[in-house]
Amino acid sequence: MNQVDLGRPRTPRQYLRLFLTGFAMGSADIVPGVSGGTMAFILGIYETLIGAIKSFNVKAIRLAISLKLRDLFEHVPFGFLIAVGMGILTAIFALSSLLHDALEYYPTYVFAFFGGLVLASIIAVGAKLRYTPAVIAVLVLFSVVAFVVVGLQEVQTTDHSPLTLFISGAIAICAMILPGISGSFILLILGQYHHVLGSVRALDIVSLGAVALGALVGIVGFSRVLSFLLKHYEQLTIAALTGFMIGSLRTVWDRSAAGTETLPQFGAAELALAVGLLLLGFLIVSFLDHLQSGKNPIFALFWRPRTAPVNPANGN
Repeated sequence: MNQVDLGRPRTPRQYLRLFLTGFAMGSADIVPGVSGGTMAFILGIYETLIGAIKSFNVKAIRLAISLKLRDLFEHVPFGFLIAVGMGILTAIFALSSLLHDALEYYPTYVFAFFGGLVLASIIAVGAKLRYTPAVIAVLVLFSVVAFVVVGLQEVQTTDHSPLTLFISGAIAICAMILPGISGSFILLILGQYHHVLGSVRALDIVSLGAVALGALVGIVGFSRVLSFLLKHYEQLTIAALTGFMIGSLRTVWDRSAAGTETLPQFGAAELALAVGLLLLGFLIVSFLDHLQSGKNPIFALFWRPRTAPVNPANGN
């Protein structure tokens, strides 16, 4: 199954795959410090997703206004976007309460699992790079940038007005589609994360609508920047995205380590469980990457698919 097939899904299997990919993205985005963009990249829909979002342009508006619906549906891959979007929304509404409680009572285990996801993602995406001096420089630079950003402290604010939530949503969505830095973590820094998570649980339509509208405006604009960079500076852009993931490990470590304060008897059994969850997350992403690319550095040591799937980083 290639990028074109996924961009224009036709079979139930393709729709299911996109839904599950969206579910993985939504699950990751709920946790501060883990990015749904990482899941999109590893699962082979990243460039397709950026292109689909980019299709919402002046031409799409003209087609909609003139009621040329057939041309509009040919221009905008609604099938792809709906399948992924439904997966994301399902994860957010199904898991928000569960993850909220898990983050409160078992943060070490949650971040151990997601730390494994991030580590595997770094290895999988990093293996696709050609390590020229320029690529290495960009990788180091954006690793440092991400390291500094995720070290920022949460802003304490009581301002949860629709305008503030709109702006927060626009900023957070830009991070959400970047592998490495999650939109939920940006919301946390901006002091809006707990309010938004509570709004999801309480179905606060006003707050959720303001965030959603801001996210829509932000993602439509930012997708054009990413599309241009991936088209003209692919290796440098992937290096920057990988750097974001490397730097984001700081928040995974900080938060998982901080969680041990709530577990005064954190001993051998708890450590074994945390390590087991880390390895589980690592193996899940590595396995999914190998199914998609056939070139995962870990699984390629002992398993080579009969056919060579599409490389999700460049679509060829």
